[in-house]
Amino acid sequence: MTARTSPTERQRRVGAELKSMRVAAAVSAESAAGLLGVSRSQLSAIEQGLRAISASRLRTLACHCDCADQDYIDGLAAMASSAQRGWWERYRGALSSAMLDIAELEAHATRMRYANSVHMPGLLQTSDHALAVFRLAVPQLPEQEVALRLAHRMERQQVLDGPAAPAYVGVVHEAALRMQFGGRKVTRTQLDHLLFMSERDNVEVRVLPFEAGGVPGAGQTVNYLEGSVPRLDTVQIDSAHGPDFLHAESQLAKYRALLDWMERLSLPVDASRDFIHRIAREI
Repeated sequence: MTARTSPTERQRRVGAELKSMRVAAAVSAESAAGLLGVSRSQLSAIEQGLRAISASRLRTLACHCDCADQDYIDGLAAMASSAQRGWWERYRGALSSAMLDIAELEAHATRMRYANSVHMPGLLQTSDHALAVFRLAVPQLPEQEVALRLAHRMERQQVLDGPAAPAYVGVVHEAALRMQFGGRKVTRTQLDHLLFMSERDNVEVRVLPFEAGGVPGAGQTVNYLEGSVPRLDTVQIDSAHGPDFLHAESQLAKYRALLDWMERLSLPVDASRDFIHRIAREI
């Protein structure tokens, strides 16, 4: 088992799930460590994502904990076995680990759902729009940092390309469509790009108009990343100190319900395109 100094969010998730499984089954740390042939400190490191665990050992532990959800176990085993370095690793040491974690989670998501009241979805932004957003950071970012974040965001968007690209549903509030980040020309180009992306088979853009009234979670960024099974979903939300990742069962249920509510209030896909067209002509 390889030791790690800075586990990714995905690696920490595997450890957290194993600990939750063990505790739910009332299996002591001593018993689990003995089963796996490791020390208690090594087991603790596994449960913190600081040490890797093989798929075979993971399955052994799951069996000992009487976990009967085979799809869940298979999903965890796949996460534990995933050792391929993604493109985002080129930015390690230059950008925050949380930003790289978002890219990794998106790369492994089976489906993505996004909602925000003010900003365009990051995966659907033009480079000029993203640049305007990054230049509004407080405190102001150095140009080198802006360039790195822009390059990273543009590479993130590749996840929506290709035959194996996941399905993506983005709920965009009318306020976000009318916010002129970068000025009128940049905004018009951004709206045209949003329309272009909405024509893809795997991308669904839904507009939430002002007239829909109040909505739950207004003002909050919600990036819901579906895993191989619902128990392995992840919610990423933005905060003043950076991205937060949530995966407790109650939190997942809350944000699924929130997104379901927003999607029910939003316009159908074709009506959303017409709505975006009208705003683009007005700007």
